[in-house]
Amino acid sequence: MTPRRSDSDFAAARQAMIDSQLRPEGVSDPVTLSAMASVKREDFVPVEMRSMAYADRPIPLGKGAALPPPAALGQLLNALLPVAGERALVVGPATGYSAAVLESIGLNVTATESADTKRSGQGFDLILLDGAVDAIPDALVAQLREGGRLGGAIADRGITRLVIGRKIGGAFGTRSIGDSAMPLLPINQAPPAFTF
Repeated sequence: MTPRRSDSDFAAARQAMIDSQLRPEGVSDPVTLSAMASVKREDFVPVEMRSMAYADRPIPLGKGAALPPPAALGQLLNALLPVAGERALVVGPATGYSAAVLESIGLNVTATESADTKRSGQGFDLILLDGAVDAIPDALVAQLREGGRLGGAIADRGITRLVIGRKIGGAFGTRSIGDSAMPLLPINQAPPAFTF
């Protein structure tokens, strides 16, 4: 039988996440730090995995799904700078933790498992991919309003690179902000390339 952790144990683990995972990765935005310190990550993992809630690695959820590591989310939010009142779309929300963090900041959040534009609408200020893809789906870029930001991870030969981008003049490009172990999302995955 696994010993049950108390609320104070989880509060200490949340503070340790801030001090030993987020801050060392350059996460300094006070809004991001406050939101991640207030949302109880342990409430968003299966009961049998609660003791691993604050580990800096993906938490397997079954059927190929996983909750991304906290430092990856912190780095993305630190770069995206979400603002209360903005409309946000979270794609591949796993257990809902990332959506809850954005809601705690004051964003109006829609969560979806797919990049389907018909179901999730358009005109988002911020889109967060809660995992890695081979390429950013055009269907998601189309849902960004002008000036809107998108953050997620690109899988490239076994490495996942955290990226952020902005839609300007109808064009969209990304820049890398670091590497992280992010789970793959089952959307827009490119077929394997032919290699010699």
